[in-house]
Amino acid sequence: MTRIVLLRHAHSVANAKAILAGRTPGINLSERGLKESLEVADRLREVDFSAIRISPLERCSQTVQPLIERMDQQNKKAKPPTKIAIEEDLIEVDYGKWTGRKLSALSKEKDWKIVQNTPSAMYFPGGEGLLQVQARGMRALNAIAHSPGQGPKLLVSHGDVIKAIIAGVIGTHLDHFQKIVIDPASISILDFTGKDYRVLTLNNTSTEIKSFLASSGSKKQGARALLGGGAGRTGKR
Repeated sequence: MTRIVLLRHAHSVANAKAILAGRTPGINLSERGLKESLEVADRLREVDFSAIRISPLERCSQTVQPLIERMDQQNKKAKPPTKIAIEEDLIEVDYGKWTGRKLSALSKEKDWKIVQNTPSAMYFPGGEGLLQVQARGMRALNAIAHSPGQGPKLLVSHGDVIKAIIAGVIGTHLDHFQKIVIDPASISILDFTGKDYRVLTLNNTSTEIKSFLASSGSKKQGARALLGGGAGRTGKR
């Protein structure tokens, strides 16, 4: 079994201004976001990731930087370094002409209802469609799931990208993805059985999550968890 952590970037300056940042360069974390990045590093402090893939945008790198620094300090030649790479498929949605605009203004656009009610039909003017986002998000997920390494693996991305991945994993239509909430600095965890995925926790913003990852690599533990709705978390709470 392989555990895969999906981490949304922490609160950004665009989040603070209620602006749809999209792929605009130079969007950094807010003061709140910088604190959240330290909290993420603390919550994941004992997790030994075998691979990390990060969206190319600054707010994602900034979110995971304290964690990477902590991992470097803890490892110090004790084992091969974690394989860390930028993953283009994890980049934010290309919102095209909507990029940089206030959400309050966008909510008055005629296509806003499409985004909210039938997002699978939405192609952002001058940008990409949400079905395309889901396809590349699942491609990134499957790539890291099948990559070498026995320990948990980490994907750092954006809210709509993670929502699209979760919708794909649970087999719901993309038109339902607005029912999924992914907050800044939230952690969602998937269990990859080798053939399919299960959701272990979703949009977690407060709990230390080591216990959710304790059985990563254990085929026996994962098989038992299929019975009775789940065997419960391992380790101390």
